[in-house]
Amino acid sequence: MKKLLAVLALGLSAGAGMSADPALVWPQFRGPNGSGIAKGQKPPVEFGPNKNVKWKVAVPSGFSSPIVAGDNLVLTAFEDGKLYTIAYNRATGKEAWRAEAPAKQIEPFHKTEGSPAASTPVTDGTRIISYFGSCGVFCYNLSGKELWRHEMPTVSTPFDFGTGVSPILADGVAVLVRDENKDPKILTIDAATGTLIWVKKRESKSAFCTPVVSDTPAGKQIIVPGYGRMIGYDFRSGDEKWTVIGMPAAACTTPVVVDGTLFFAGWAPGDDVKLPAFDALLKESGDEKLGYITRDGLEKTPLKGFFDNQDFDHDGKLTRAEWDEALRIVSASKNSAFALKLGGSGDVTKSHVLWKQTKGLPYVPSGIVCDGQFVLVKDGGLVTAYDTKTGKAIYEQERAVANGRYYSSPVAANGHIYFTCLDNGAITVLKAGADDPEVVARNPKLNERVAATPVIADNALYVRTAGFLYAFAEKNK
Repeated sequence: MKKLLAVLALGLSAGAGMSADPALVWPQFRGPNGSGIAKGQKPPVEFGPNKNVKWKVAVPSGFSSPIVAGDNLVLTAFEDGKLYTIAYNRATGKEAWRAEAPAKQIEPFHKTEGSPAASTPVTDGTRIISYFGSCGVFCYNLSGKELWRHEMPTVSTPFDFGTGVSPILADGVAVLVRDENKDPKILTIDAATGTLIWVKKRESKSAFCTPVVSDTPAGKQIIVPGYGRMIGYDFRSGDEKWTVIGMPAAACTTPVVVDGTLFFAGWAPGDDVKLPAFDALLKESGDEKLGYITRDGLEKTPLKGFFDNQDFDHDGKLTRAEWDEALRIVSASKNSAFALKLGGSGDVTKSHVLWKQTKGLPYVPSGIVCDGQFVLVKDGGLVTAYDTKTGKAIYEQERAVANGRYYSSPVAANGHIYFTCLDNGAITVLKAGADDPEVVARNPKLNERVAATPVIADNALYVRTAGFLYAFAEKNK
């Protein structure tokens, strides 16, 4: 039920293990190419609050994941009403610099399920680009000096959930998708100068997923899931090239492309979840005589804590019209996992979808393609693996990892996949490519919420919790 409510309320030293270009070891959300996989890395599989801790440092609040940029780990944060991009030294965890992104107004966000610092930065090894729904896009050099900014009005997301999307970089171009209530759009910016290259209007208002850039037979494209459909845009012009019809009502997950095939899996309340009618909710709230639901009344229902998100006009009354609009949005949800062969044009739903499945679908964590399997995790600690070629279930909804909710996307290295529980930070390690979910390690709880996706670099696992940033590494590495 909690994940349903969240949708309704709707982002070291230079030692062994570093690549030839350490700045690009983990340059964006989900690492290299958004894959979640760190090749050549050997992070520990056993760790915890008192084991294999290289360092631990307090960090301000935020849901963004760190990235590796030069000698630092960089993330976005929200502290004392201000928004920051902050860098921490990879070797020691010491704060190296912070840069404020001034906002005239902080975007509305859900206090536990969202954050105004949810967007993960991105780097090309020379510069760092951060995005905040409250104020826009900011570019810094690796020392934290601001190079340019592209200011934007405060975003208005469906149900005041808050921003979730992260910017990406390709060929010197920053790409940002801004699905929101008032002016949904996709845009590209010259990363060197901050000059706007092109902007295209979108119909999608309720999506929180980061796009992916891929080479295709038709040229380089930006691929973006969204409300109602997934779209492939021409990288240079922004023209729509193809669509897949049928997406979750609030797409939170990011696609991954492997060898010309795109893999996507996502879930939001829809045909498989029956939401209460307004009259039933009104009765449960005890506000029948009023004809609308009050804040105190909603506290008596399963939507406790979500009044501000459902009260669209913020007049202190949850009306029938507002609830019916919420039902309309979620009723369009089409949930699935699928593989798509890139290269088509127009509506490719029937012509290019190679296979489709409907079980084991994740709400927030994106799937990972590893050793010929498309691996998914959903709330409850249920793990599913589909064969990437055939779509056949290798195993399905196995309770293999820690019980609880999952916002962090799985990451992988050295034949292991890491799954991080939102509720308490317990990280379970499974063997990649196994015919059954083979547990390598069940690590102790970190005793804090973990919404951010971990980072793998320097033969270490970097984990951002609600209040800390950990570096886990074996002592002899």
